[in-house]
Amino acid sequence: MNEKEKGVMAIYDQTLPTEFFGEKSHVNHVAWSLLAIALFVILWMGIALVNAENQRNALATKACRDAVFPTEIDTQCLAGVKSREHWWQHVGYAMTHLRP
Repeated sequence: MNEKEKGVMAIYDQTLPTEFFGEKSHVNHVAWSLLAIALFVILWMGIALVNAENQRNALATKACRDAVFPTEIDTQCLAGVKSREHWWQHVGYAMTHLRP
């Protein structure tokens, strides 16, 4: 190789990346994974809160009394009862009333 070719190759070598794309990531995958898991748990707990408050309100208002035995609870009714109009009403009540 002559001097011109060496100079061109030296310039070309300096323009090459030192690592390939995807070889090293600058994203903190642990932090993003923990955030995704935390958001999933918050969503899951929110759904559980809505269901629990829905059933608690149905029991408090006696919406699911058994027709044959008035002192008993109809469990099929309790599983599908809609004691308030919207889910956010359950969340709002549960967040503002810490004790029943």
